[in-house]
Amino acid sequence: TEVAIRAAYKAVCDGKQVAVLVPTTILAQQHYQTFCERMSQTAARIEVMSRFRTPKELKSITQRLKDGKVDILIGTHRILSKDVTFSNLGMLVVDEEQRFGVKHKEKLKQIKRLVDVITLTATPVPRTLHMSLMGSRDMSIINTPPQDRLPIHTEIIAFNEERIADAIQREIARGGQVYFVHNRVQSIHSLAEFLQNLLPSVRFAVAHGQMGSRTLEKIMFDFLERKYDCLITTMIIESGIDIPSVNTVLVNRADRLGLGQLYQIRGRVGRSKERAYAYLLVPKGKQLTRKSRLRLRAIEEFADLGSGFNIAMRDMEIRGAGNLLGSQQHGFIHAVGFDLYCRLLDEAVRELKGEELESLVEPDIQIAATGYIPEDYIPDADLKMNFYQRLADTRRIVDLLAIQEELQDRFGRLPWQARALMNIMEIRILSRQLRLASVQLERSRFRMIFPEELQITPAEIKCMVEKSSVDLEFDVAKGMSIETFLRADDEQERLEKAKTVLQELV
Repeated sequence: TEVAIRAAYKAVCDGKQVAVLVPTTILAQQHYQTFCERMSQTAARIEVMSRFRTPKELKSITQRLKDGKVDILIGTHRILSKDVTFSNLGMLVVDEEQRFGVKHKEKLKQIKRLVDVITLTATPVPRTLHMSLMGSRDMSIINTPPQDRLPIHTEIIAFNEERIADAIQREIARGGQVYFVHNRVQSIHSLAEFLQNLLPSVRFAVAHGQMGSRTLEKIMFDFLERKYDCLITTMIIESGIDIPSVNTVLVNRADRLGLGQLYQIRGRVGRSKERAYAYLLVPKGKQLTRKSRLRLRAIEEFADLGSGFNIAMRDMEIRGAGNLLGSQQHGFIHAVGFDLYCRLLDEAVRELKGEELESLVEPDIQIAATGYIPEDYIPDADLKMNFYQRLADTRRIVDLLAIQEELQDRFGRLPWQARALMNIMEIRILSRQLRLASVQLERSRFRMIFPEELQITPAEIKCMVEKSSVDLEFDVAKGMSIETFLRADDEQERLEKAKTVLQELV
């Protein structure tokens, strides 16, 4: 938020208007107060558009905005309406970017082509993250947490009355407040009744988006003034609500929520020096889906401060990177395959940036050998696929050795099948460096074929002969190929020797 305030002030100083788009009314109100406090000593004119404002007030703001008498406009989707026109929009700030669809974001850019855009989020949607990683957007990561801030203790527990009562009472006993997130408006009041019967001495309040704006505003301000101990609420608290006295959150049916949502809700607590607690409740005795288990495992694993980027990366792995050319914000690009799609996109972006594109020839590896990661070495299929993907993407021997080291560190000594796979991958990288079109290893015969268009000079042939410790046969009839015979007792030794030949020639 501080980054956005400073950027907005810079834009205002340059005579431009700033639009701050936020997903919820409560957050719009909170940002309005923060911006007003930070800019109280300046001449910046700040306004807010939300359902807490009367139609008369909104009409007045719209007119003043058109006349250039409003410098910073903070608002929900209302600022995307057709009747809202800016006289000189210079910057757009999208807070909690993961809550908006592509159409909303593109519509704002249509307002003015030359608008600078800053998106703020702890957990970018896969499409945005992927756009940043491949260079079509710039990305800055704030890794440093505020001073004296502690990581949030996260636990996944089955729905249990005793644990719930204990968590709420413990927080109230140390003078704090509690959020209880239940994302079903239909049953939220019956849950409030259940909790009130469970803990009669605790003051509960219910808040959800279908309430009248005045009622909701009053409940939120009363909770802020500590008239209630526990707020039973839907996902409306997900976006940026900042109440430092709340240091415990319980999330009912956490298995139904997305990874970004879980991280955002957890981020509503622990906003002071106190140790905060997040309890993710799942139904007792119910089998969770594979994706739910992956999400919950990720949120528990990344408990450190500033781990939103890691969460977003894991979310991209689970859900896919979305479609840059369309409006999907997640999902895999089935038509061309995800890996090829990313590679094509990366090449196109680098070409537009004017970077030099190295034309890598992908060699055809024909090796009669068995190389794979055995089932009993890495039982988790997703983890295994992750390692295969990383191995396929390696371009340097040093990266390959780093993966090998990680495998040994996490799963123990490599079995012979995995060692063979590592040797095949190293042969692929070395063949690429030698610009070979094809490599054939069948029994003791090892053949290296160069592309027909590649011109090899006599001096280069002489250099290869001098470097090699084995006899090489050169065939220059059609293109150029090199053949040698490798004496070995088994498949593994043959692979090692083929690798050594290539290492000598590189």
